[in-house]
Amino acid sequence: MIGKLKGKLTEVEGNVGLLETKGGVYYSVFLTPKLIVDHSVENEIEVYTYLQVRDDALVLFGFENKAKYDFFRLLLGVQGVGPKTAFSVVSFLSEDELYEAVRKNLPDDFTKVPGLGKKTAMKIILELSTKFKSGFDMKNMVLSDEDKTVVEALISLGFKSHDAKQAVSKLPKSLSVEDKIKSALKKTAQ
Repeated sequence: MIGKLKGKLTEVEGNVGLLETKGGVYYSVFLTPKLIVDHSVENEIEVYTYLQVRDDALVLFGFENKAKYDFFRLLLGVQGVGPKTAFSVVSFLSEDELYEAVRKNLPDDFTKVPGLGKKTAMKIILELSTKFKSGFDMKNMVLSDEDKTVVEALISLGFKSHDAKQAVSKLPKSLSVEDKIKSALKKTAQ
């Protein structure tokens, strides 16, 4: 795996840079807009990299610091988020904005990223919130009308609001309201 590259930025086309190492090897790397703005052609740069291995290509993504790289890796752990989507997210939002969006449950911050919808934004927040645990605020969680009905039913059956929302967030969206209530009750009985 190629974890980090250091060399001279020789060309930039769009968001892809050509990086020449001291050994004379040229790497084509997707670069964040910050890297491109901060470093002109012929400058020495050092980037953390992620190598995506596909059937038809090897694709390198470059990050200006370890925090961006780490958040990118966290995003890859979210079901349905691939390297290109994860790279777009870390390209358009700073590390602080990313952590705050997850901690404060702000899906609109993620939907500023081109091509990222509210459903994927909510999935990112939900899955990453369990990894960040401290500071995540369930009371700001945006629920569909069906999920609100399920939460209200669970509260009337004795659930605390926070527990009801958390239970609903873990249920498949394809279930009916009745099946969601039954599933939540079964999980708490276990």
